[in-house]
Amino acid sequence: MSVTSSDLRENPRRWSGLPLGVTLAVVVMGAVAVPTEGQTGVETPEIPDLVGVWNGGGGVRPVNGPNMPWVPGENFPVLNERGQAFQSVFDEAIAPKYDCVPSASPALQYDPYMMEVTQWPDRVLFRYEKDDQIRTVWLDGRKPPFNEFTVQGFSAGSYEDGALVVETTQFVFDITGFDDYNGIPSSQQKRVTERYWREGEELRLTLTVEDPMFLREPTSYTTRWLPGPEGYKLQLYGCDAEQAGRPRRFLIPKYQ
Repeated sequence: MSVTSSDLRENPRRWSGLPLGVTLAVVVMGAVAVPTEGQTGVETPEIPDLVGVWNGGGGVRPVNGPNMPWVPGENFPVLNERGQAFQSVFDEAIAPKYDCVPSASPALQYDPYMMEVTQWPDRVLFRYEKDDQIRTVWLDGRKPPFNEFTVQGFSAGSYEDGALVVETTQFVFDITGFDDYNGIPSSQQKRVTERYWREGEELRLTLTVEDPMFLREPTSYTTRWLPGPEGYKLQLYGCDAEQAGRPRRFLIPKYQ
């Protein structure tokens, strides 16, 4: 991706978070003659403007639940025998959310909260109001760290045909890693592909999940965000483990 001084003038918010040294380097690059597409023969990808605070609340899209965004008869996941066995013995009382473990893909992107996106030359940051989560999507071609698995996994992306395409792997095993309502787990083999693009004022996403440990086939959903209120700042989620675990008192346990 070529960066020029005009990029800084036209969209300063996109680069405002850069360290001073990197920002100066970008300015210097802008002062140097940068070959055009015709001179290099390399097509420069169209970069969608995803920067801003985006509203994914209930007024924008249906609120998540047992049948949303996974709709029976349409895109509800087809579980293999292992997935069915885990789902059949799942007990809500062991859900990690009651210990302040954050939501992961593919549930995090559909939770009805605000999300902030920042685009830098070498990465895109997704900051979620839900669970105070930050995801980094690397654009510089780096590979996942060896043998490092996390709740949110490792994300690498690129711009293709006016969209940001993100591939995320290296998740930890999660007993509710597929969603928060149906007791479907996810494994270290989970792979999540996201495609973000703009349609007018809307930010659109198609998300696809693959997990051969629990799913017979990939499954997808498409959703949208609308611009958040002018000047809106993401609110602190601030999960407290004692408070988060209180609902366990009112659950009817599946096992004694």
